[in-house]
Amino acid sequence: MKVASLKKPGGLQNIEIGDRPDPKPGPGEVLMRVKASSLNYHDFVVAQGGIPTPDGRILMSDGAGEVIELGDGVTRFKKGDKVLSTFFPGWRDGPPELDKMLAVPGDRIDGFSAELVAVPAEGLTRMPEGYSFAEAATLPCAALTAWRGLMVERRLQPGEWVLTQGTGGVSIFALQMAKAAGARVISTSSSDEKLKKLTELGADHVINYKDTPKWGAKAKELTGGRGVDKVIEIGGPETMAQSIQACRIGGHIALIGVLTGISGEVPTAALFGANITLSGITVGARQHQEDMIAAIEANGIKPVISDHFPLDKLADAFAHQASQKHFGKIVVDI
Repeated sequence: MKVASLKKPGGLQNIEIGDRPDPKPGPGEVLMRVKASSLNYHDFVVAQGGIPTPDGRILMSDGAGEVIELGDGVTRFKKGDKVLSTFFPGWRDGPPELDKMLAVPGDRIDGFSAELVAVPAEGLTRMPEGYSFAEAATLPCAALTAWRGLMVERRLQPGEWVLTQGTGGVSIFALQMAKAAGARVISTSSSDEKLKKLTELGADHVINYKDTPKWGAKAKELTGGRGVDKVIEIGGPETMAQSIQACRIGGHIALIGVLTGISGEVPTAALFGANITLSGITVGARQHQEDMIAAIEANGIKPVISDHFPLDKLADAFAHQASQKHFGKIVVDI
């Protein structure tokens, strides 16, 4: 089988395309023919060597494909089923706990940049009805992160205000899910062209944060001075102060990204003074994914796919991701 793996110490130049023996499913596992994966910021950090991995690690956390063989004891799926990976195969349900969150594909264990994978059946879900493999492959990390940020930590209510940042996968899924839930959405970007696309996807208001550096105050103004109910925070330290400014008293910030750095100043007095809840979000459990798939089917949500790359051009896909020219998800067809 063909695989894309990473040589130590990492870097896009150290992604290798090669052949390995076909795996066989062990007890409790299925053999999955992988049809598609998609790029996430986590995958990019791994590929760059920012998260150390063993030499020869097979990359990519997301995978969609078809079950072609069953290991002993598997009853959850049958041959021919269309299946989808989970970001944390060991987190089935309940609250986040360390032992549930260790085996991330493409990081702690081999991932889905391979034509065949043998994986625990309990770490998979079904794909949404009517989805292509490419569409399904966008869901396990980005979409589920948006879902948990909106619907799990503090459930979004119809009529509430949501603020999203940028035009990456999580932010676009958050926009789509918020509108499906009957919420109003303010979206930010530094590109007027991308802001136009966000409006076409349903954003009620858009803000160019380069033109309006104090976009937190602008967002609050757009809500009539009340403030937004929820922020999908992807920037981290350099955007947190504006997110706090944008929030209403008692609002919620779902911190899901650190694109501007891993540490920095937080205006703590403003945070507690406004009684804002700040929740760290790292994807979610299998049950969350199953709930999200049901909601996706009920609302007819389809992912926004920006670009497709073949497996042997995985390094080019990461370079395109780094250029930030994409709008939505980048898919790897396998």
